Amino acid sequence: MYLLSDILFLIVYYVVGYRRRLVRENLVSSFPEKDRREIKTIERRYYRHMSDLLVEGVYNLFASPAAIKKRYRITNRQMVDRYYEQGRSVVLMSAHYNNWEYMVTSLNMQLLHHGIGVGKPLNDKGVASFVARKRVRFGTQVEYADTVRKEVAYYDSHDVPCALMMLSDQSPSNPYRSYWTQFLNHDTAFLYGAEYFARKYNYPVLYYSVSKVRRGHYEVTFSPLCEDPSSAEQYTIVEQYARRLEKDIREQPEYWLWSHRRWKLTRNGRIMKDGSVKILKNPNG
Repeated sequence: MYLLSDILFLIVYYVVGYRRRLVRENLVSSFPEKDRREIKTIERRYYRHMSDLLVEGVYNLFASPAAIKKRYRITNRQMVDRYYEQGRSVVLMSAHYNNWEYMVTSLNMQLLHHGIGVGKPLNDKGVASFVARKRVRFGTQVEYADTVRKEVAYYDSHDVPCALMMLSDQSPSNPYRSYWTQFLNHDTAFLYGAEYFARKYNYPVLYYSVSKVRRGHYEVTFSPLCEDPSSAEQYTIVEQYARRLEKDIREQPEYWLWSHRRWKLTRNGRIMKDGSVKILKNPNG
């Protein structure tokens, strides 16, 4: 599998040069203290890791439960299980860091809670349908922005303890409905969804970091973000999340998704691909 990844790296990085300009711009602006040599080293390591993710993504669609658990191990599951024993749902906040697809696929079999992955659908409907079927084959439920509120309300009203997995580093679509903070040397908008559910239902919030132990093998470690969200000041949860994620990225930057246009929003608009800014109307007036 990883021989294929090595070949893919050479093609993607040296031949095709997939989004190299974007990756370089993101790295340079995020780490102004690093010199050109350091940036290039991170860049190459990122593309090697991304090539691994591509082949692991295909492998994940067909792997058995035992195979996934062997490659994706939770180190302290008891931190989540104790809430299940109390009959409480939880919000699990993470990011597109290291391998996230293994968690989507295995969430429902890794934990006692009913697993719900919250995300965005793929643009290609044919591919999206196939991937969606594979993601849920072990019981994880995948929901999107237009359905997740209804599903969470249903499970909450029926006292079903759920684990909401939310990759909250995605770029929001609306700058006026986002939380803004400094992140990796950028003025950055963050999705508010995880904090919304936590505060609405008073679900404990845990951050989980994913470490790459060796090639193809990952460890997941949970840590508390907020035990009692209903009494927390607004935006404190998403701010703590941003700080935890930033720490992980600074320690091993090559494992984050640098080929994503993360900083395409301004506080009142969207930066277009040609560099111009499209001002967006504030829906709140």
